[in-house]
Amino acid sequence: MSTDYQHAREALGARLRELRLSAASGRLTGPQLASRLGWPHSKVYKLEGGRQTAAADDLRAWADAVGQPDTAEELLGRLAGFESHIRSWRRQLAAGHRPVQDTWNAAVDRARTIRAFEEAVIPGMLQTADYARHIFLRYADLHGTKRDTEDAVRARMERQAWLYQGGRRFHALVWEAALHALVCPPAVLVAQLDRLAGTVGMDTVELGVIPLSASLRIPAANGFWILDEQLVIAEDWHAELWLDDAETVGSYLRVWETLRESAVYGADAQNVIGRARRALNPRA
Repeated sequence: MSTDYQHAREALGARLRELRLSAASGRLTGPQLASRLGWPHSKVYKLEGGRQTAAADDLRAWADAVGQPDTAEELLGRLAGFESHIRSWRRQLAAGHRPVQDTWNAAVDRARTIRAFEEAVIPGMLQTADYARHIFLRYADLHGTKRDTEDAVRARMERQAWLYQGGRRFHALVWEAALHALVCPPAVLVAQLDRLAGTVGMDTVELGVIPLSASLRIPAANGFWILDEQLVIAEDWHAELWLDDAETVGSYLRVWETLRESAVYGADAQNVIGRARRALNPRA
């Protein structure tokens, strides 16, 4: 969890504690407030201590319970402020994957230069529709969310139009492990690898593959995207991080450049892709 996010969550918790201690009916203890809310008292202390992220309904209920309903908008504003950086999958995917893809499309459309590193999957900008379909299905199963798979696939394919616009540049780094990961049927992965090999040499794409045998200066950890050196988007299992402070963006740029030193390009990249393809279909 980012330090800025945690500080913001702790600041919200301190404000909640302040409201509890200055309740309209008089100072409330944690157990007293929990009783009013019908919560375990541990939830009160977790929220106040910044150890749990409040839901919007939690904040409205808190404001009402302390007799200060007019503070709800302030609390919701604080929550929106730091949730714009840490976007939980539970909340983002409540309406399905398509809205998430639309948000991505808007951010990508504004960018001129994108750097991406993926260690376990093919980057979305370079995915086939069939490969993307299986990725969305896997995550819908994991999170138990709405299956709007076809709409999500269409949105991801729409994003790829960016690759065919002049003045754009997509610098993609892929760890070789992603070329072997059977997150889809083998036949789908074969077609995906053919698509990936076909992007080598595109005017708008610079594809680097980091071989499993390459010497790494740093571990090939979680994937991330950098848009115009102004915004970083990174995924974790619980949330998607949208980070735009200069220091954080600078850190991710250094990571990207360090990983890039281990990548191969052009014919060498195609050879690594071809090796992965032959492992799936030795007669190809």
